[in-house]
Order: sequence, then structure tokens, then C-alpha cells
Amino acid sequence: MLNRKLGIKIKVSASKMPIIAITGPRQSGKSTLIQALFPDHRYLNLEDPELRQFALTDPKGFLQSQQGNLILDEVQYVPHLFSYIQVISDREKIPGQFILSGSQNFQLMESISQSLAGRVSIFNLLPFSLEEIKGSSFEMETYEQYIIKGFYPRIYDLELDPYRWLQDYLRTYVERDVRQLLNVGDLGLFRQFLEMCAGRIGQLINFSEIGNQLGISYQTVSKWLSILETSFICYTLRPYHKNFNKRIVKSPKLYFYDTGLACALLNLRTVEELNRHFAKGALFENLILNEVMKNQLNRDLPTNNYFWNAAGSHEIDLVMEVGGKLIAAEIKSGRTINSNFFNSLTYFQNASGTSPEDSYLIYGGDEVQKRSHAQVLNWNRLDLLPY
Repeated sequence: MLNRKLGIKIKVSASKMPIIAITGPRQSGKSTLIQALFPDHRYLNLEDPELRQFALTDPKGFLQSQQGNLILDEVQYVPHLFSYIQVISDREKIPGQFILSGSQNFQLMESISQSLAGRVSIFNLLPFSLEEIKGSSFEMETYEQYIIKGFYPRIYDLELDPYRWLQDYLRTYVERDVRQLLNVGDLGLFRQFLEMCAGRIGQLINFSEIGNQLGISYQTVSKWLSILETSFICYTLRPYHKNFNKRIVKSPKLYFYDTGLACALLNLRTVEELNRHFAKGALFENLILNEVMKNQLNRDLPTNNYFWNAAGSHEIDLVMEVGGKLIAAEIKSGRTINSNFFNSLTYFQNASGTSPEDSYLIYGGDEVQKRSHAQVLNWNRLDLLPY
């Protein structure tokens, strides 16, 4: 098994806290990781209909029937368990007694906030990161290969065809998770919505425009997007809130948690097809933002990430708040550094008062350099960013 960076943080926390909760997309490796970290815990998957029925109808009896420490997978299906887990953990005070995991973030977090506040450490596990893959047999040469393949562990472990597996993943997601989370009468229309989102990666979200094209209301677009966020398909990047420019953009931008999934929705199967596609630059930007977020989550750090756009004239792809400082990064897919790449960073420095030392150009080439306007990082050295 590939060493998951988050495992160290989880183990440390489990030596102190009675309950650990791990959330993340389906197939991100949660079950594999927690079983490897806690081999002496009894593993129960509440996807199992019989187990789930027992837990739903008699949650107290279900927990009393289990001996020793427990791993409860897909625990969001039985929210009534959380109150009983709280009682047991308060009474017995055993560190790491309950390991909970789930792939529907809203349901899991809602149950945790209601019953387990102050007793639980919460972690987010996303699919493999570049940092985890580096130096392993899974490592590839170009960023285009990673964009197409994505980072879901099963694709790497079993050497599967990414496009075919991701299409099955999408089909299962739409037909199972979406039906559970939302009463969608036309699943084909929801799939169109997914494809439309993939074509808008890195763009400002316009609910009315999407709704008009699909023939659905503004409110429906908003609701469907929240479902994509809840189930770890998409996320939004908010604009930086401090007003350095009176005409600053205030709408969020849309990204996918996995670029392979976005490529499957865009019908991209090969690097050659990606290189010809209009969305290549946006997908590279998405790749870098994902890797920054994974590095933060794997270090158990907050993801205080934003973008900044001065009404279309200048944009910074990534603004991070780190230790009271602003870190600005421009993301360019080109393999050759162009002096124009630094224009927005220079503008932002003048507007915000940030320094060139806190500015980064992340690009598709191979160099790591210190320039007068910013520090240059290649796409595979994101570990050099300040977190």
C-alpha cells in the first residue's frame, strides 16, 4: 500500500481523542487506510444492508453487541448511532475507541456537530497526492498524464483503464448517491449538469446562465451544486475578501476534486486529446489547486485558499493565508517561462503590499528559480510552498 501522509496525523490524534472521523470521496482510500492503521479494531461497513438495518432499528443493541474498539465505515447512513457513541466514549474514555468514516460530508458533519463536538478529531482524505506518488512505482513523467489519469487509488493499484473506471464511478455516483441525497427525476439532466460543470472549471459560477442552458431554475442549480460539494465531486474557491480594489470580483470559481473525473466528463481519454482541448490550462490550474489542498489536509492544516480578481483586469489564481501573511501564486501550464506570467503578481504586490518573496509562479516546466518578481516552482515541487 502506498504510504498515505495523513496516516501519521491520524495515529497521533487517536492516541489522545476517543473518536476519529475521516471523510472524503468514495474510493479515496479511507477504508484501506483506517484498517491498516488500526488492525486490532473490528471493522464494520454500514453499506452492508443487514448491519445497517440492525443499527437503524436498535442502535444501542448494535453497539453493545460489538466487543472492543470499532471502525464504523459509511456511518452517515445511521445518524442515530452518534448519540450512543457519545455516551460510551464519555463513560469509558478510551483513546481511539471509535474510528468513523463516511463519503457524504454534509450528513457526516451534521451528525458529528450535533452529538460529538469536543470528543472527535476530524480528517479529510482525498485521493493520492503527487507528494505521495513521488518516488513510487506509480510516478509518471508529465503533468498531462496525471490530469488524464486522476488520483483515485484503485486505478493505480489495479492498473485500470482510467476513462472506463471513471465512467463507471460517475454512473454509480449519479444512480446511487444523487438519488439518496436529492430527489432528481431526470438523472440524464443531472449528468448534463455535471458535464457542464466540467466545461466551466476555473470559471466564475453563473447560476442563471447554467440554469437557462439546462432549462432549470437558479435555485435548482444552487441545490445541485451543493450536492456535488457534499459528495466530494466539486468544490468552490472563494474570492479573497479584503478589498484591495473597489471593483473586485465577488463570485466563487468552480473546480473538481479530481481532474481525471473532469476529463471523463469532457470525454478526454489521452494526453493528445488533452493537448488539443480548450480546457487544458484550466485543468492544469485545477490540478495544482488540488495538490495544494491535499498537502494542507495531509498536514492537518486549514485550507484558507482563495483567488483574487480585480474585475477581470488582473487575477491571482491562488491566495493563501499562512501565519498572518498572504501568499500569492499564479498558475501557468506552459513549459517556458514568459515575462508576462509575472504581471498579475506584480499588480497584486502593489495593491496588497505583499513582497516578491511571498509570491510564486507555478508552471508546467522543470525549473525552480528565485526571480526578482517571484519564486518559480515547477508543478511537481509544491512541497516548497509555505503551508
